Amino acid sequence: MWFVRSGSLPFVAQAGSGCISSEVWKRFSTGRSRGAGLAGTARTRRAVRPGRRPGQGGRLVNEDPKVKPSRSCGPERGVGRQGPACGPDDPRRGGDAVGAGTSPTDIPEHRPKGGERRSRFITVSGREIAPVYGPDDIAGLDYDRDLGRPGEFPYTRGIHKTMYRGRLWTMRQFSGFGTAEQSNERYKYLLRHGQTGLSVAFDFPTLLGYDSDHERARGEVGRLGVAVDTLADMEILFKGIPLDRVSTSMTINAPAAVIWAMYIAVAEKQGVPPEVLNGTIQNDILKEYIAQKTFIFPPAPSMRLITDTFAFGTERVPKWNTISISGYHIREAGATAVQELAFTLADGFEYVRAGIEAGLDVDAFAPRLSFFFNSHIDFFEEIAKFRAARRIWARAMRERFGARNPRSWTLRFHTQTAGVSLTAQQPENNIVRTAYEALAAVLGGTQSLHTNSMDEAMALPTEKAVKIALRTQQILAEETGVANTIDPLAGSYFVESLTDRMEEEAQAYFDRIEALGGVIAAIEKGFFQREIADAAYRFQRQVQSGELSVVGVNCYVESEPGRIELLKIPPEVEKRQLERLREVKARRDPGRVRAALEAVRERARSKENMMPVFLEAVKAYATLGEIIGVLREEFGEYQEPAIF
Repeated sequence: MWFVRSGSLPFVAQAGSGCISSEVWKRFSTGRSRGAGLAGTARTRRAVRPGRRPGQGGRLVNEDPKVKPSRSCGPERGVGRQGPACGPDDPRRGGDAVGAGTSPTDIPEHRPKGGERRSRFITVSGREIAPVYGPDDIAGLDYDRDLGRPGEFPYTRGIHKTMYRGRLWTMRQFSGFGTAEQSNERYKYLLRHGQTGLSVAFDFPTLLGYDSDHERARGEVGRLGVAVDTLADMEILFKGIPLDRVSTSMTINAPAAVIWAMYIAVAEKQGVPPEVLNGTIQNDILKEYIAQKTFIFPPAPSMRLITDTFAFGTERVPKWNTISISGYHIREAGATAVQELAFTLADGFEYVRAGIEAGLDVDAFAPRLSFFFNSHIDFFEEIAKFRAARRIWARAMRERFGARNPRSWTLRFHTQTAGVSLTAQQPENNIVRTAYEALAAVLGGTQSLHTNSMDEAMALPTEKAVKIALRTQQILAEETGVANTIDPLAGSYFVESLTDRMEEEAQAYFDRIEALGGVIAAIEKGFFQREIADAAYRFQRQVQSGELSVVGVNCYVESEPGRIELLKIPPEVEKRQLERLREVKARRDPGRVRAALEAVRERARSKENMMPVFLEAVKAYATLGEIIGVLREEFGEYQEPAIF
């Protein structure tokens, strides 16, 4: 049991969730007796669907036997979204109200007599947490072996000696929508307001290698991100943005090599040589098979394209991160923190093996491998995850893969706050969630950070929302003092114990994956998919039972939905994009395009690097869909097995 006070009005609450609807305040002041329904949550990206939480909700407990609680129900605005309580056994019931006409001052004050307010305390991943941690919990910890100083092996405390005292993390807001012109305007807006790096979001047709005029692209052009069909779109996308002075991250996977070729070609048109370009392509196909599902080709040719980018980048674009090994999408699909950690690093090991098998020196390509993690709402669990990731990676690269260059041992990562933690209900609360998640990322030692906007549970962000998200990072960096010292939580009994447990549990997953024959074999057997599905189901049950609280969804619910301005992508966007695509096709040299596409076909049939022919094809203004179409014919398309 726990006490909630407002001025001099004490009352007692008892709940699985430990939360109380804000509607109770209205009942105290108005005498209304309806209970507030609690909305459920859907663990999906971009949307948290309103629903109702069954029975086990937060309850107001009035222990004065003279006052009988009322359980009346009736019509009320907002019932369709968050219906009122209708009785003690009604599955919609979210709380029992104090009886009508009861004055708050008549409610006696009650104090807990020992005990704890919940039967068990768990993280958002379902990990049980002890009441207190002490020396026994880290009895086996050796400072030099397990922690070390920042910038020193095993990098648990950070990959740089000075960390944010020397340089702040890169503030990189993921952005892109509509046409290239619209996205270019947003990039310039963000740069004017202090963003220090770009991050490009592409629409679904682009992610899947289709041109905007393909039948499967109808209704999707420019919706999820920016539409890029040809080099002409990429030229507009970065018009007026000096590519020698800004780093750019591009979230693209199956067609990543072709999109990267377009970026390199745009830079050349600006007079910027490949050698000075800074940035990242996501290029992580394994997590697509596991979680996000924007794959095109089977695993073998997909891995070939990735190792081709490793080799080309090492030789021609040495400052570029040729892959961003991504746990973010795995977590968004429903994975726990330790699953995100283990599955992401397992993918990383698979890419290292592939590079070595392709004849590359591990120390030639490993320093440009980067990672991308989710920062979820459970504060300490996330910090421990980031610290464990650095330690596991450093030891594996040095001891398992024989890397000798210390830069090959360091795990550099980008972080994005958790999209699945955002709620459509009371969307302003998402500003607070994002701030805490960003703080966890910074205390965990991230190299760059995207902070989600408050409206992203419902739509792509407005300028106002994205500026608030950016200002969240800037306040964190400039006002809070968290950047003044390095890894301030080191030595915490709780954090160190949690870090150790994360590492141990990740190792158990590595052993299981190896026993299945490695990452690709485990994908084909449905291992990752089942693990994530089971974790997502457990999470949803915990939210619905009230064991995990989501403010505004299953506690502190308001009957009136929050309303904020949303960004809308008009149908005219698709029309304008199709017009530009027709114009480009009309003015390009057809003979040059045919020759370039035939070169792509011939190279696909060989074992030579694909990047040079991709560059020639995009410079001829061959479309993304035309280039990927040739590869579909040569490589085939991946068909995901049914998983039960």
